[in-house]
Amino acid sequence: MPKTSNDINQHVSATYSATIHKIGRSAGRRGESLAARIEEGAAGLVAFAEGLSDAEWHTPVSATDQRSVGVVVHHVASMYPIEIDLARAVASGRSVSDVTWEVVAQLNAKHAQDNAQVSKSAALELLRENSREAAATVRGFTDQELDNAAPFSLSFGAPVTAQFVIEDHAMRHSWHHLAAIRKALGR
Repeated sequence: MPKTSNDINQHVSATYSATIHKIGRSAGRRGESLAARIEEGAAGLVAFAEGLSDAEWHTPVSATDQRSVGVVVHHVASMYPIEIDLARAVASGRSVSDVTWEVVAQLNAKHAQDNAQVSKSAALELLRENSREAAATVRGFTDQELDNAAPFSLSFGAPVTAQFVIEDHAMRHSWHHLAAIRKALGR
């Protein structure tokens, strides 16, 4: 407990500085909004996939994408940590140059091979867990971090913002694949 007016002033000053620093680092409404949309997209994919029959779970997504619906659901779940790491890199001002569409295609092919027999329960649990963790991380982004831009190889080296990376990857991914799955199943 502070004993003198000088001690009190130092305590108040230190508390004020810590509070201002904390406020400056706290997530804004944009981080919360992005996180909520990640959760919404994942919840929509989970809700749809929960009602699939075994035959539907094993249906190829398209003539050009022979991955099964189940593999694609698991793929969405598996990509959240990578997508969030990319957003973190851009948020900190680091360029991303080693992630190309060729690398993504190779990663997707290996994932499909390694997870060809993924169960619905395992895929949905991973989707719930990884989307929850992705949303929690995005909630921690400050507006300044969301506004930071850096060259991003998946956008042909264009300097995009961390918010764009989140929206175009972690947020959009579940919506994109749910639309493809619905089309494949005629629903």
